[in-house]
Amino acid sequence: MKAIVFHKHGDSQVLEYSQLPDPEPGPGEVLVRLEAAALNGVDIWVRKGWPGLKLTFPHIPGADGAGEVTAVGDGVAGWTPGDQVVINSNLSCGQCEFCLDGYDNRCVDWDLLGETRRGTYAQYVVVPAANLYPLLEGFDKHTATAGGLVYHTAWHSLITRGNLRPGESVLVVGASGGVNTASIDIAKMSGATVFVVGSNHNKLQVAASLGADHLIDRSKDENWSKVIYQMTGKRGVDVVVDNVGTTFPSSLRAVRKGGRILTVGNTGGPKFEFDNRFMFAKHISLIGSTMGTHTEFAKVMQLIFSGRLKPVLDRTFPLSDARIAQERLEKGEQLGKITLAIA
Repeated sequence: MKAIVFHKHGDSQVLEYSQLPDPEPGPGEVLVRLEAAALNGVDIWVRKGWPGLKLTFPHIPGADGAGEVTAVGDGVAGWTPGDQVVINSNLSCGQCEFCLDGYDNRCVDWDLLGETRRGTYAQYVVVPAANLYPLLEGFDKHTATAGGLVYHTAWHSLITRGNLRPGESVLVVGASGGVNTASIDIAKMSGATVFVVGSNHNKLQVAASLGADHLIDRSKDENWSKVIYQMTGKRGVDVVVDNVGTTFPSSLRAVRKGGRILTVGNTGGPKFEFDNRFMFAKHISLIGSTMGTHTEFAKVMQLIFSGRLKPVLDRTFPLSDARIAQERLEKGEQLGKITLAIA
């Protein structure tokens, strides 16, 4: 099969368009011929590597994908060759206490497709049968795969962990990234008033297309926490979605007393400082999470198929141009989700 691989960590130049043997499904697994894959920030982090990350080289990046079942392993029921599917990239054991309680994204042996297992930048991928969801007949595979990881993650953060309620106000720090656009979309669908801080006009227009109510361009006003404070009548917002990390000091000022700050990542870096006095003096809850559960994946995909949630697509590149696609993502030039077309 054709695939994008790397044999060592590094910049985008380590990515190679290569030929590998077709994988075969084992017991409980399914082989999917991919037609679309989506890029995520984790693809770049895995390519660069971090202390403790151990990969079997050559490694194939990519978490999201959609395509057609071509073979099933022993013990697989409910799937047959020809079925059209979208992939849930969260891999769990199904047997630990968390999995048995329905919190499979907290699995003690949790993995992410494309992180520690070969992913979706390829013509074929093998995944557990439990990680497939049937694609609505005729539904665009690029839209489906663009919604997978980021909407799944945002739903668990905002709805499950954050307990977002209709009528509340939400600030999303960042206007065009995958999880941020998903958060805007989900918040609006849930009946929230949405404030968005973005780095420029074009990215804020992505947020506007999703129905964001108030747009703040930080290139024109760096003190956006003060702007939020004034816009909300010196109250602050109920919920802040902050997946940057280094912006926590501003988020602590922008959230109301008794409010919640939600985070699923740290694109600005893993270590930073903030004034803890804001935390206890304002009774703020800081809530973290990673990805979502199988049940939530099904819920999110149903909402995408019905058109109630609408992933924003940026550009589609052929699989052979995955290096160019990653460079666009790494530079922050994307306005929505970047996808790969796999022939």
